[in-house]
Amino acid sequence: MDLCAATMQNSGPAEDLKTTVMQLRETVLQQKETIMNQKETIRELTSKLNRCESQSTPEPGAGARKKEQGKNTMGDVSRGPSDTLAQLGQTLATLKQRLENLEQYNRSNGSVQANSLKDLLQNKIDDMEKQVLSRVNTLEEGKPGQRNDTDQRNKVESTLTSLHHRITDLEKGSKGHRPVDKFQLTFPLRTNYMYAKMKRSLPEMYAFTLCLWIKSNASPGVGTPFSYAVPSQANELVLIEWGNNPMEILINDKVAKLPFLINDGKWHHICITWTTRDGVWEAFQDGVLRGNGENLAPYHPIKPNGVLVLGQEQDTLGGGFDATQAFVGELANFNVWDKKLSSADIYNLATCNSKAPSGNVMSWSETNIDVFGGATKWTFESCRHLN
Repeated sequence: MDLCAATMQNSGPAEDLKTTVMQLRETVLQQKETIMNQKETIRELTSKLNRCESQSTPEPGAGARKKEQGKNTMGDVSRGPSDTLAQLGQTLATLKQRLENLEQYNRSNGSVQANSLKDLLQNKIDDMEKQVLSRVNTLEEGKPGQRNDTDQRNKVESTLTSLHHRITDLEKGSKGHRPVDKFQLTFPLRTNYMYAKMKRSLPEMYAFTLCLWIKSNASPGVGTPFSYAVPSQANELVLIEWGNNPMEILINDKVAKLPFLINDGKWHHICITWTTRDGVWEAFQDGVLRGNGENLAPYHPIKPNGVLVLGQEQDTLGGGFDATQAFVGELANFNVWDKKLSSADIYNLATCNSKAPSGNVMSWSETNIDVFGGATKWTFESCRHLN
């Protein structure tokens, strides 16, 4: 071995080989260190991704009318809050500019091409709306104490509402003014800020009939199609389907379970009648009596001077919304009467008979409703849109 060592020391090629081996060894060590650093980086990124995914998983409901302090994040965030909101803001600015160009083009031409551009833009806004609202909702749930995120979310909501109002104006301009009752409201996500509000209160009522068209495939539970609160009672009149429970009607916080089956993604017409005498009620779906009962808040008149909200359940007068009880789906033709309609009248409403009456207390009209938080209005004609 000494002879071999001596031979290698005195050998030029052998010395070069040794140098090469040492360089290779140093290179391998450097690559190993690089790989270790990359593995650490991957672990950190994986950890962050898992945290984002855990934040984006909605909490399950525990049962109807039980309040739960769970997260309701409906989206997925792969960037920091500032980067995500900046990107969404840039997208909104781009869409706003395109919409302004479309409005100018439509005013000067009024052509088919302008309507086509409007339709493409509306589809883009609809897709972006779901992304914006879900991501901003996720950011707010994840960092409830940061005022900046809340302020930016409010700006996003305001911009979305403005965009949809202007799209509605374009529709009216290109197709002529549509009748004020030929529209539907769409609530695409469970949030605590997307809703519509009737501009006036219900009067005192000793009987009522309320009817509406409804479409949803939300599960579990379609949420709260409407709620009416008064200063002394947040649950004066509420229609809600929450968790795995059946749909319920609440009057003065008293409950009756309704036999409706509507979360199949199809349009359904539902009506509920009630009289204060003995608290007698009836429930109709698609023009057919599906159930009835009595002793629902007997001899309690519906109180006036309240707030009627579509799409949210009120815990306080005009507010206190809980995202887990929000309605997801589409609503139209919400009408209220201060009397019990006959079965024939209800059937005419469900079949769009020309003899069908409009609500004498509250009728479905764009002039009677304000929309907030990204809920949208679309042209709708009831029986023409059936399934």
